Amino acid sequence: MTQAMDANKAQAFAGQMMTILNHGLSSLMISIGHRTGLFDRMATLGPSTSAEIARAASLDERYVREWLSSLAAGRVVDYDGRRGTFHLPPEHAAFLTRGAGPNNLAILAQGVAEYGSVEGAIVDCFRKGGGVPYEAYHRFHDLAAEMSGVVHDALLVSKIIPAAGVTDRLVEGADVLDVGCGKGHAINLMAKAFPASRFVGLDLCEDAVAGARAEAARLGGTNVRFERGDAAKLDAPASYDFVTAFDTIHDQADPAGVLGRIKSALRPGGTFLCVDIAASSNLADNLEHPIAPALYAVSTLHCMTVSLAQGGPGLGSMWGQELALEMISRAGFSKAEVKRVEGDLMNNYYVARA
Repeated sequence: MTQAMDANKAQAFAGQMMTILNHGLSSLMISIGHRTGLFDRMATLGPSTSAEIARAASLDERYVREWLSSLAAGRVVDYDGRRGTFHLPPEHAAFLTRGAGPNNLAILAQGVAEYGSVEGAIVDCFRKGGGVPYEAYHRFHDLAAEMSGVVHDALLVSKIIPAAGVTDRLVEGADVLDVGCGKGHAINLMAKAFPASRFVGLDLCEDAVAGARAEAARLGGTNVRFERGDAAKLDAPASYDFVTAFDTIHDQADPAGVLGRIKSALRPGGTFLCVDIAASSNLADNLEHPIAPALYAVSTLHCMTVSLAQGGPGLGSMWGQELALEMISRAGFSKAEVKRVEGDLMNNYYVARA
């Protein structure tokens, strides 16, 4: 049966689609601005020509000019047509420059190109099932490290660790494990801040572990080490006082098994901190979430598929608070508390005791 079409609704959706297409490609321009340092440089300049901006950033003027034109049309930078100058207003710089710390949304824009690079493989998965493995993502560990790094630099020691209630224990001296440590920045920060404690980072990716070790060497960390291994095979009964998992449980091939292994690895009274996306497990409750479209897209293009590639359940990044609490409880933890940390709008902080 053919449905009657509302012409006004159709016209509104056509406009919505044009906005989506404009913003999608503008995201690539924003990523380029971050990676080249153009936003950082423009934040120090007043209104300037493309030649002046290119010279200040030591970049090719023709590319800079076209980039500026795109962002001027997208109202990301201001353009004075009479003078031919471009300007990054401070209100925009507050969300586009490295000096913005966790508020630097340009970091996230890099994901558009990274996730788009596997689009063909994802299309094949739609047709055949299965998943896309971690190795298919060329810059993912660098991107993930940068995204989490700005949050951890600003908040880990001052707010996140206190929210978990373990500061005093770490000062006294504790054994700490970070599951899915990636390039290790979080645990290297903790090792530096709490020299009396002992830290271990565990990750399946050899390149990530190598990067973590290199950073530890640069920082002179003597109380931290990194191991390559599968968290689902973790066999360290009652070995740790504090275990962390930063945005990693939902990616696992066996998330329930990993949670069980973490529970077994904790000493009685030990603390587990699981950090993950603040969202509901129910789509209907997420429809008004300000970045739900992006988060479900990231899940489709990375989080869900890398789990499926390993034969996992493909929980995805939007597995949500209800399911997270249920799985933590089923793993044998006492009831987890859900905390939020001021300055981190993205994540829930689940704090559970062994």
